[in-house]
Amino acid sequence: MPTSQSILITGAGSGIGRGVALYLARAGYRIIATDLSLEAAQTTIAEIVELGGQGSAYAMDVTSETATQAVFDSESEIHGIINNAGIQHIDPIEDFPKDKWEALIKILLVGPAIATGIAVKHMRKKGYGRIINIGSIHGLVASPYKSAYISAKHGLLGLSKTVALETADTDITINTVCPAYVKTPLVEKQISDQARTRGLTEDQVVNEVMLKPMPKKAFISFEELGGTCEYLLSPAAKNMTGQTLVLDGGWTCT
Repeated sequence: MPTSQSILITGAGSGIGRGVALYLARAGYRIIATDLSLEAAQTTIAEIVELGGQGSAYAMDVTSETATQAVFDSESEIHGIINNAGIQHIDPIEDFPKDKWEALIKILLVGPAIATGIAVKHMRKKGYGRIINIGSIHGLVASPYKSAYISAKHGLLGLSKTVALETADTDITINTVCPAYVKTPLVEKQISDQARTRGLTEDQVVNEVMLKPMPKKAFISFEELGGTCEYLLSPAAKNMTGQTLVLDGGWTCT
């Protein structure tokens, strides 16, 4: 497929979603930016237009099948989707508010399932499609105080593998990209939250919690994530499906 293809990205108003959107726009993709905040999605598209790219912005609640379907109905061509929208909450399980637990599961796991189901139906009609789930190193390993997030990200790997088998009869692929920590506003908030729950300074959280398990001792960049997504969207990856691509600086080598 040519790089003029249209890619829908959830949570594109900030963080990883925005970073990947800008990267892919520079590579020639048309970006369909969705976010719970229309203003945030529009800001991302405005940046893309300044770069000479193209795109459109929508307010979209990923937990709503109606809202997600409406975006697909509004776009004549969606060649790929990147399920990225997410939130975080940190607490020990005995103190973890169960409404927060449910919200994380809905946004991080049910949301991608909704978008993927609608996308597959849409893509089957075209005979082509690419689905990328933004997972996490915490889809492979665990850390304290993140029970809901980690449960959802583990589940995302199972969703990807199952849908890969269900779509193996056509040119649709689905994969999960699992980065270690990326320096986003969400991670910045985690630093302060983990300092609170662990009784550490924020510098100690960065060095002794976040980067300590990584032999390379470096945050993952938007360029790394964007480049990985660009590969998964390319013809070279047509038989890459149901896979977990891990960007962890060596975290899981030991």
